[in-house]
Amino acid sequence: MRSRTANRNGIVLRRYVTPAGDIIVTLLTPQGKLKLIARGGVRGPLSSVLSLFHHVLVQVYQTPGGDLATAKQATLEGALITLALPERYPYAHLLSELADLLFQEGEFSEAAFELYAGGLRGVSRHPDPEWVALVMSYKLLALAGFVPQTAVCALCGTPAPEHPDPHSGQLLCRACAAQPAYSPDVLTYLRGFPRQSVRVLMEAPLNEAGRAELWRALERFVAVQVGRVQSWRVNLPQLAGA
Repeated sequence: MRSRTANRNGIVLRRYVTPAGDIIVTLLTPQGKLKLIARGGVRGPLSSVLSLFHHVLVQVYQTPGGDLATAKQATLEGALITLALPERYPYAHLLSELADLLFQEGEFSEAAFELYAGGLRGVSRHPDPEWVALVMSYKLLALAGFVPQTAVCALCGTPAPEHPDPHSGQLLCRACAAQPAYSPDVLTYLRGFPRQSVRVLMEAPLNEAGRAELWRALERFVAVQVGRVQSWRVNLPQLAGA
């Protein structure tokens, strides 16, 4: 008989405490995304272990006919304590919400786990956590198979478009656009990020104006192609008036 108990290693993407005191968490693991419940967990030792961004080893029991697996035990494998700092926490939170949106339960992707984990490590340690979050957000997007069209205008197909589409995050040609062209640095980034490594992208950080343009393009594209990431407008002032 197949065992209903398994050990799963992952990082806490999302955490919710129910009125009954249960903890519902979503983990990103090398085997895919996993949602589970720790019954009564808020009153026990699992409360501190199953915290956002914690790397944990969980003993999971799949109840027959149940929708959610149950966390029976959990061990803390690693914690990035600097992610609690106010200048770093928002970027870790938006990376987690984006990863939760992009990857489905049961969808095997060890690369997604490694990229997300690397993003959290970078946000926790790098002197420029915003640039880490921006680079890793775009790389997560590409890994999930969502890449903006940059070779031709999204409306008419004219080659080498340079203008933003405020509704979709795609690129438009001059004839189809109503907004000024992107700066050369932003265009270089948008056209190159799917093929370039994280290391190469990290070595060429953009200025504040360029980052704001990239955040806006990312938010518009993700909202149309995948779904809305609620924390972006909360945590990113550059999107407040977009």
